[in-house]
Amino acid sequence: MNLTMKRYLLVLVILFVFAGCKKEKEIKQNQKMYLDTAYIDVLDQELNQLIDSTSKFEILSQDHSWTEGPLWVEEHQMLLFSDIPRNTVYQWTKVDGVKEYLNPSGFTGENYEGSEPGANGLLLDSEGSLVLCQHGNRQMAKMISDLSNPKSEFETLVNNFDGKKLNSPNDAVFDSNGNLFFTDPPYGLAKRMEDPEKELEFQGVYRYDPSGDLHIMDAELSRPNGIAFSPDEKILYVSNSDPERAIWMSYDIDKDSGILSKKLFYDVTDLTANEKGLPDGLKVNNEGYLFATGPGGVLIFSPLGKHLGTLKTGRATSNVAFNSDQSILFMTADSYVLKLNLK
Repeated sequence: MNLTMKRYLLVLVILFVFAGCKKEKEIKQNQKMYLDTAYIDVLDQELNQLIDSTSKFEILSQDHSWTEGPLWVEEHQMLLFSDIPRNTVYQWTKVDGVKEYLNPSGFTGENYEGSEPGANGLLLDSEGSLVLCQHGNRQMAKMISDLSNPKSEFETLVNNFDGKKLNSPNDAVFDSNGNLFFTDPPYGLAKRMEDPEKELEFQGVYRYDPSGDLHIMDAELSRPNGIAFSPDEKILYVSNSDPERAIWMSYDIDKDSGILSKKLFYDVTDLTANEKGLPDGLKVNNEGYLFATGPGGVLIFSPLGKHLGTLKTGRATSNVAFNSDQSILFMTADSYVLKLNLK
């Protein structure tokens, strides 16, 4: 075999190996990963109307510090989620996987002393703009730039109540009239309740109306957190992430977005000693079922307050989001972002 032929064969071998490595890399990239320790704990057969008990928990992203605020954006076929300690919002798409979307996301100043500077809850307003619960900046804010070209430039919506700075807005929801309801626990403050920068004596549930007025809806919860409406917007649900009083409250809302009455929806205080997580973010599907993060993972309740079962993630789970047709549930669980197919 002459030298030219040897060189030709060597090139063929190199090309073959390179093609094989490239193919293997593509397979790994497209290969789905699952959180095998997670499972669905069915307590009532009614849950089977919502979820196949054999469904697997797919890992969309991992190795984060603390994930929160999942938001599905149908127009761009993307999931946005916060990593609060990293002061970053990430983006996941089926095509490109995970990449950084917005940094900084919740604190744009200097010398932040706490451990949770970033944005928490994320939502879209009626015009499709991104609205953020900003821990570090202690405000509800709107990203000025377009969703397809994100920039850390924000318009303050509201940052004080009666002239006193908010604690650290946590989660929020709009009603169909454009009223913005949000919770304001102390988690974004460096020393929480004892922080010298804390100006309010309570942790509020608020309504910010389109005219620019801020109204206190409830000032009695110790750690108001997740917030969501029933499909008809007649009931507002709010979680309280206090291990001493781990509950969800329900508020009957009148046509002017005021509270008619309030009551305890469900109490899981007795579960906090043995299960990871506290009542945190929640969403309500079109049939009125609550998917509420809490001790053990994601607890699912009927509209009447019956605990149907729990999506046992094995991790402290912070929040959930549906895709547009509610066939998929996204979960932020500690350092993970998970996906579960629904019926």
